[in-house]
Amino acid sequence: MWQKEFAIERSIDEKVCLDRDGNPIPWYTYPAIEYLSQFDYTKKKIFEFGCGYSSLFWAKRAQLVISIEDNPKWFEKWRQEFHSDNLDIRWRDEGEIYEKAIFEQEDLFDVIVVDGKRREKCCETAVQKLADGGMIILDDSDRINTSQEYVKAVDVLRKADLLQVDFYGFCPMNNYTKTTSLFFKRDFNFPSLYEVQPINGWGNLWSMMRKERKAFFKKNA
Repeated sequence: MWQKEFAIERSIDEKVCLDRDGNPIPWYTYPAIEYLSQFDYTKKKIFEFGCGYSSLFWAKRAQLVISIEDNPKWFEKWRQEFHSDNLDIRWRDEGEIYEKAIFEQEDLFDVIVVDGKRREKCCETAVQKLADGGMIILDDSDRINTSQEYVKAVDVLRKADLLQVDFYGFCPMNNYTKTTSLFFKRDFNFPSLYEVQPINGWGNLWSMMRKERKAFFKKNA
């Protein structure tokens, strides 16, 4: 299942964040990716502190994506490789200009991703630019156990009266687990792409009829 459904072996070997069909996915935990993939973002605006495969993931779904990169080398790489009309990749220095880049837009953002430098400071600006009903994604949030920066970042988000939900598990490119945390406004109500929620996840056998499940168990016993 890890090889076929999650393609984690390929992801580790090739150092790419792709799903089994070659589509870009974020470097979040798989449970977080599957949860986020259920929603309709066609009218949503996304802001990312930290550019990468997640930028393409969001660009395929959202109305607008602005992604900030502080590393000139990675900025040039992503700018050359990522082509999408609704994706705006910007280079900003690692100093204060980095976390304040979100104020360059008058818009509020429905999803703000904190997955780059200066995460405490980025959280402080993110809560000011989060739209009603929106959410902030803090990746690698389990580092709160060893990093004061993450302690302060999480504290900022909690003091903003956001609801925290932690998604633990494996992620692309890694052979160990981590945590991606979502912080929701209390009026969060993104529309679903599906008639029911949750949908069957990757490798879920309950998407099969009973006869198919029995055949699967017999074959893989």
